[in-house]
Amino acid sequence: MTLKAELDARKAQFLQTAPREKVDAYQRGVDELLAAGVAARAVQRGDAAPDFTLRNAKGVPVTLSKLLKQGPVVLTFYRGGWCPYCNLQLRAYQKALPELRAAGGQLVAVSPELPDKSLSTADKNALEFEVLSDEKGEAGRAYRLFFDLSEELRQLYAAGGNDLSKWNADGEWHLPMPATYVIGQDGRVTYAFVDAEYRNRAETADLVAALRVLRKKAA
Repeated sequence: MTLKAELDARKAQFLQTAPREKVDAYQRGVDELLAAGVAARAVQRGDAAPDFTLRNAKGVPVTLSKLLKQGPVVLTFYRGGWCPYCNLQLRAYQKALPELRAAGGQLVAVSPELPDKSLSTADKNALEFEVLSDEKGEAGRAYRLFFDLSEELRQLYAAGGNDLSKWNADGEWHLPMPATYVIGQDGRVTYAFVDAEYRNRAETADLVAALRVLRKKAA
C-alpha cells in the first residue's frame, strides 16, 4: 500500500466518524491556507536550503551543512507525534529507509515539538533516522512553513488533548505545513513537496527517484 493510500484511508475514517463541526473546522483551516497561497511562499525547488543546527531526540546538535558534506539529505518537516498523519508518514519513511540510503540519501525529520516529545515520536515509530526538535522555530521560519492556528482550531486541538502550547518547544500555537525536500550537496533543493493540505505527504518513491537523479548527475 502506498503512503497516499494509507493517508486517504485515515482521512476517510475521520470523515466518517468525527462530528460534522470538527470536520468542517479542520477543512476551513485548510481552505484558508490554500486561499492565502502560503505553500507557494515556502522554500521551493531550485532555492538554496537554509542551514540550521537543531538538537536530535537525544539532545545532540545536528547541522544540515555538515550532513551535506556526507551526501544529499532528505529533509521532512512534520507537525508532531500527536498527528496520526505524521506518524503514518514517518513509519512509511522508516520502511523506505534502506532504499533511500541505497540511493545515497540521509533522512532527517524536523518538528516544533519538545525534545522529549521528539524522543517519544522516534521510539513509538521505531525510527532509525535523525528526528530533530525545532525548539525556537528557526528552521520552520527559515523555510517559510509556519502558520498560526485560528482560535477555533486552537480550541478543538486543546479539547482533543493536543494543546500545542505544551507540545511545541516554544509554547506557540503554530505548525509547519508538511514539507519534504531533497537537498543536493551543493545546498540546493532539487525536489520540493509543500502542501497546505496536511493530509497529503511526499511519496517515498518520489524521494528515491530524486536521489537517484542526483546520484546519476554526480557519476
